[in-house]
Amino acid sequence: MFNIPKNAIKIHIDGSTVDFFEFVKDELQYYYFDCSLCTPPDPMVNAMLGLELLDKEDKRLIMINHSIPNALFMRVNSNFEYEVEQLEENVKIEFKYKNGTTLKTDFSDNQCKG
Repeated sequence: MFNIPKNAIKIHIDGSTVDFFEFVKDELQYYYFDCSLCTPPDPMVNAMLGLELLDKEDKRLIMINHSIPNALFMRVNSNFEYEVEQLEENVKIEFKYKNGTTLKTDFSDNQCKG
């Protein structure tokens, strides 16, 4: 299980269907959201909204989801790196912006097509 720090602040993200939180840890700014109880298209919608926040190399996005979001990875892998960690019942994905890339991700393409 992943627990966000007690000093995390809830932030408003227009269009999100879950709560987003912001916190600083080890000089990195983190954004966090949990979609583990959501159904499509909510995980994709919220992930794309969260990824828009990553405009510097010192920012990270943590997504908790019920499964590995392979469709999301295919849409964002030109601009974002990610690490997947298996939790007891869910997965934690940590995203960061790839340094030196030109933004190619279409953030409006946030619907599942499966």
